[in-house]
Amino acid sequence: MRIHRPTALLLLESGTGHRLARLSGLEGFARSLLVGTVPLIALERLGSKSAVSQAYTLGAVLAFLVTLNIGTLERLVQRRWVATLGIVALFAAGILFTIDAPPTFVAAIGFRSAAASIFSVCLTLYVMDYVGKRELAMNESRRMVANGMAWLIGPSLGIWLWQNVDPAAPFLLSAACAVVVLAYFWRLRLGGSPILVTPKSVADNPLKNIARFVRQKHLRIAYLVTLIRSMFWVSVFVYGPIYIVEAGLDETVAGLFLSGVAGLLFTSPLIRRLADKVGARQVIITGFIIIGFMMTALAVTGEPRRLGIVFWVLAAIGGAMNDVLSNIPFMRTVKPRERTPMTTVFTTWREMSEFSAPLLASLVLALALPFEWYYFIVGALALATAVLASYLPRRI
Repeated sequence: MRIHRPTALLLLESGTGHRLARLSGLEGFARSLLVGTVPLIALERLGSKSAVSQAYTLGAVLAFLVTLNIGTLERLVQRRWVATLGIVALFAAGILFTIDAPPTFVAAIGFRSAAASIFSVCLTLYVMDYVGKRELAMNESRRMVANGMAWLIGPSLGIWLWQNVDPAAPFLLSAACAVVVLAYFWRLRLGGSPILVTPKSVADNPLKNIARFVRQKHLRIAYLVTLIRSMFWVSVFVYGPIYIVEAGLDETVAGLFLSGVAGLLFTSPLIRRLADKVGARQVIITGFIIIGFMMTALAVTGEPRRLGIVFWVLAAIGGAMNDVLSNIPFMRTVKPRERTPMTTVFTTWREMSEFSAPLLASLVLALALPFEWYYFIVGALALATAVLASYLPRRI
């Protein structure tokens, strides 16, 4: 069946990937403004790592429930409206963060996570609609560069605004950026594809989609690859700033750290070329090995100290390698007729990571173990995922 492409993309066919990457970068900037300030404000308002972890866990549960039902939403309304809902949720999160109340704070975390998930699902489907399989790696590299530009500036700018302008400034700016994202999205006039919308009067049961997803070996591995990679990044963006402050450094340094590791996304063209030479699977495996050993080294270091920041940065290099390629196994192995339901399940990696990472941290603290055990477990999971990734097809 021929896919109907939006007018704007038909007129500028050669620039489709660039425009989708730009859209992703704009949305990433709106979220990046919050990423450094939220964990520090959470620590300030809630008082402990345990409370911060619990807040992130509750927010992730809300987002997870939303994500599983994105397929249902797309059957009720056109995808453009589903994507619009996600962008509006990002706007709402920015406003809710300005209210100094724990329940509102948890709701804001949930809205932000749900917004990221809805947008990720819709963008992934658009990429698979309008970008050929041979160009997927190139497109992901281009998208990583666009996001790298956003995340290079956003975390530091957000913390600077929080410290020097007004505590609400980064959140209000994020909300304003969400409005810009919405305007650009509608300018592209992206619509749903007939090949992705099965004409049924009743939407698929999300539980059936999960069962169908789990039965497929390569999809299971693709999910775990992305999940563990994301758990690592949750650790970086939630516990990294806290680690730096506990090591005796200023919040500004925490913002610079986050911007610096985000800047690693600019290496995505080099990583893509490396994947062309040695294979995406080998690069993914290497990335997880780096994460595993560096997080283990961080655990061995013990109490927060400046040396530990070196291990955070080295681990982030492995994370950047996987950022460019970790979606590729799913995109190349999912069946075209199952793209919408399987993408809906696949993109729960974001919520599962934002749920699993703080839950794991909460369990470590609840058992009265040193927090370094959390880093050790994340490292062990990364090494185990490197082994699992070796079972992916050689040519993904």
